Order: sequence, then C-alpha cells, then structure tokens
Amino acid sequence: MPQNRRAVVLKLATAAYEMDLDVLRGHLHQNENGDWYLDKHPLAAWLAAHEGEELVLVLGSLQDDEEVEVRTCRTCGRDYTDLECPYCREGRIRLRGR
Repeated sequence: MPQNRRAVVLKLATAAYEMDLDVLRGHLHQNENGDWYLDKHPLAAWLAAHEGEELVLVLGSLQDDEEVEVRTCRTCGRDYTDLECPYCREGRIRLRGR
C-alpha cells in the first residue's frame, strides 16, 4: 500500500478516536466456529454493544494498492493528499489561538 494512503487511513482512525468513537484495528480472521475477530476482538460482541443505534461503519484496508487522490483546496488553491488542506487547517488553528 502506498504510504500516503496508509497515513490518511490511520489519520482518519485517529480523528475518530479523538472524538471518543469506537475504533478497532487489527487483522480480520474467522475462527473454526465461524465467528469473526479483529485480532482478539470478537466483532459480534462489538456490534451487539451498538444494537439499535444508527451507525456509520468505515473499513479501511491498510494493504490495498489504491493511490491517494490529490485534491485542490477551494480556499487557497494548493494541492494536498490529506483529509483536509494542511495549510488552511494550520491557519485556522493559528487564528483560533490554539
């Protein structure tokens, strides 16, 4: 997997984690009983904990070969491959006094 894409997927996971969302990372496998696990985490139990809730489930493979799309910022016109324009993000943080 290209490092840029891997970094973007991991940054997305970090953003979700910082929002106190449930984030799991690991290798997906199925045991002999047919139960799905992400490393040692049983997915059925994880999903059951959220039964009845409206969810957004995002799966990001860290092993695919897709390239990261280069986007052009609509504010400053620079090209970037991150989740958002890093130049404008830095400016927003600076202007907000953080």
